[in-house]
Amino acid sequence: MKNIYEALVEIMGERGVSNRPEEIWFYGRDPGVLPPHPPDYVVAPETTEQVQKVVQLANREKIPVVPMGNGMALTGLVIPLKGGIVMDMKRMNKILEVNEMARYVVVEGGTSQGMLKAHLRDHYPRLRHSLPDAPPTTTIAANVSLHGQGCLTQQYGFNSDMVSGLEVVLPTGELCKIGSPSLGPYWFSKGPSLPDLSGLFLGWLGTTGIFTKVGLKLYPNKKIREMEIFVTDKAELVPEIIYKLTHLEMLEDLIAWFQPKPLMFKDNYHLTIYFTGDSEKEIEFKRTMIWDALQEFIDNKDGGFMNVQAMKPNLMENPQRGIAAFADVPRGGGFEYSGPITLIELYPQFAAKVVELAEKYDVIYSSAARVISGGHSMMFSISFAFNRADPAMMERVKKALDEATEYALKMGGIPWKPNYMEQKMTMDHMDPNTLKLLRMIKKNLDPHGIMNPGNWEPAP
Repeated sequence: MKNIYEALVEIMGERGVSNRPEEIWFYGRDPGVLPPHPPDYVVAPETTEQVQKVVQLANREKIPVVPMGNGMALTGLVIPLKGGIVMDMKRMNKILEVNEMARYVVVEGGTSQGMLKAHLRDHYPRLRHSLPDAPPTTTIAANVSLHGQGCLTQQYGFNSDMVSGLEVVLPTGELCKIGSPSLGPYWFSKGPSLPDLSGLFLGWLGTTGIFTKVGLKLYPNKKIREMEIFVTDKAELVPEIIYKLTHLEMLEDLIAWFQPKPLMFKDNYHLTIYFTGDSEKEIEFKRTMIWDALQEFIDNKDGGFMNVQAMKPNLMENPQRGIAAFADVPRGGGFEYSGPITLIELYPQFAAKVVELAEKYDVIYSSAARVISGGHSMMFSISFAFNRADPAMMERVKKALDEATEYALKMGGIPWKPNYMEQKMTMDHMDPNTLKLLRMIKKNLDPHGIMNPGNWEPAP
């Protein structure tokens, strides 16, 4: 073990490597319910060459490597289940290029969402990127690697759909470019009309490679951003309401949510509708279209628009800090969620399941379903808060999350950001030949099984 530490120091320098107990403790856990597991070493590379050399060393010595962004996924995706090396990408945080006319940016693998937002605001105010509802320190590479969502998901799909190119260090230490940068200097396309190799890395949670550069599509930053909230007490109407709103093809974001606290929200289903424009005239036109689309529900006394002035400052934050506040409802700072990608028409069934699980396991819940790609699907989050100092409560939350995943799979959904146990549940439901293909890809890309082992790891 001493020889490994010395070899890492030779690659990284003294400041880039640690095996100190306090840092090993920190890198062995996340805010979710999964038990911690310490790594043996932590490294923080500054260059792609250092990433390659560490991976080459790990490959020779058959030591696990867990690439890490900011560790905020909550579902244990960067807990080093088999020890080894955690590779914290935080020092590789440069914004390398912005092509304003082609609307893309190229960033290093540790660049945070907040850094890119600030850079675009200060230097390219006509452009924006799809921000997830997560702390600004979360990284762009980590978000796309787990199919993260953001404020433009309703229009354009998952943030991984917005990737326009990748540079990846393979599990063997080789460097590979994906998409248009494999042919020239431009980062405008990850696939067409090439075979789209990005699917070998996006969604694999760092088990097939480490992102050292990410190309990301940018979008127009409209001058005005507005919102409305529509409320109904009938879950069965939510799919039709969403259908009518997405049929307009003019929304930035659309989220259906419900929660029991504070009491003003109890027993109601809320749809937060975001829309943008470059003039007040455009904004009022869109607002009129939104109201007209839902007029029949108002006429039938099945719903209505809520006065949002008091809540508007918080709801207009991007990302929203209020989401993190839910974690401290039971006074203990714990928060985790299970969430399937599923059909919008199944919203009533999933909404009922959330309440059933909360009552069964005596836990505090909230739910927010974000519409994907103009209504093709939704990400339905089943969220539970807990007190981290209460092991019994954490165990109840874990059981509720496992049952939520089983239910999602039974309903034909795809678990989103699944932890290693939920991944195994997913693979148990998977078509046998699909599972065989997954196993073949992983085996060929990572022959020694060193990359974030325990995740997307089919049984032999």
